[in-house]
Amino acid sequence: MQQFVWRLTFNIVCLEFYLQFCLTKFKTNIVGILDEILNMKFDAITRLFKPTKAKDINDVEVKSASQLAISMRRLKRHTLARISIIILGIMYFSAIFADFIAPYPYDTPNKKKSYHPPTPIHFFSPEGFSLHPFVYEYKIEIDPETFARKYVPNKEKKHHIYFFTKGEEHKILGLLPTDRHLFGLKSKRARIYLLGSDIHGRDIFSRILYGGRVSLSIGLVGVAITFTIGLIMGGISGYFGGIVDNIMMRLSEMIMMIPGFYLLLALRAAFPLSMSSVEVFLMIIIILSFIGWAGLARVIRGLVLSIRQREYVQSALALGAGRLRIIVLHILPNTFSYAIISASLSIPGYILGESYLSLLGLGIREPQASWGNMLNTAMNASAVKQYPWILIPGFVIFIAIMAFNFLGDGLRDAFDPHGLVQ
Repeated sequence: MQQFVWRLTFNIVCLEFYLQFCLTKFKTNIVGILDEILNMKFDAITRLFKPTKAKDINDVEVKSASQLAISMRRLKRHTLARISIIILGIMYFSAIFADFIAPYPYDTPNKKKSYHPPTPIHFFSPEGFSLHPFVYEYKIEIDPETFARKYVPNKEKKHHIYFFTKGEEHKILGLLPTDRHLFGLKSKRARIYLLGSDIHGRDIFSRILYGGRVSLSIGLVGVAITFTIGLIMGGISGYFGGIVDNIMMRLSEMIMMIPGFYLLLALRAAFPLSMSSVEVFLMIIIILSFIGWAGLARVIRGLVLSIRQREYVQSALALGAGRLRIIVLHILPNTFSYAIISASLSIPGYILGESYLSLLGLGIREPQASWGNMLNTAMNASAVKQYPWILIPGFVIFIAIMAFNFLGDGLRDAFDPHGLVQ
């Protein structure tokens, strides 16, 4: 009996040690697995905000590719730049096809729907789930305590959303007449406001799409004018030097001394108030381009001073090529990498410039839509507190500017002359 008790005690002690060993091993494995998972997630997050390193410039694959191919390969590795390209692509596509995508015209008011809140899209109703999305018709009620007007959904009246539905007539790309829109409601009694309505009952979503035509195109057109002038002036100044260089650089310095924002206000105030929105749009582009070329010309001038001493430029000069041909074909193309990067970083300035003027009532005027003049009502603090959705155009401006800045960072890394993308 005593021997049996000793054996039982020994077996229990052995079993206890074995269980403790297994439990310790199990905990170690679990901790290791969790560490690996967390490290994977951390690595994924760091890769999102920090571009991965490119292959060394001495790599055979990189050396055999052209400079443009190497730059495009580097740009593809820049995550934020790729995301920015997608965002900007969606914005420009939506602006180009705004007539078709927008459910309503930008200038169609509805006083009965003033400051209508965003309309939620439903799939569930008291009858159950429906694959066909719908919205409820809203009615206006007066709050008995504050006497404020509020919109209340009437759940007895629902309206289904249809794709390629009939609406206001328009022309796709200004050429193809049609009355079809991407989505909308068949009933005229209800409206779908994805982002709410403004003080005049106009759909903010539709006006953002139409306003993108002005706010996004003014940057591209302005940069095209500015960089054409800056490249030509900087190229001529850097190549010829001497008195030509002195005159052009002193002129650019005088322009750079003028406060840009106050010059915008002064020149805009000199225009007659009877000008149409198209004329105002063109004048704003000219004003912004007049301000912006001087800084670029000075940088291009410095690059040209270095490039004109290289062997291929001297060879072209020895072969009898004209000075204008050397500047246009041999010198200026070697400054395009900097020009492209600087252009992408300059577009936000044009967007903000137009927004400033339109916000102050000196730019694009009603009923024409731009992201700047859509924020006019947001200058009223009480209106913002009661109807916060009127700030959505400002959020769109922020997204566009950040996308251009991240794209500029990606282009700078892509055209980096060093072997590795930082």
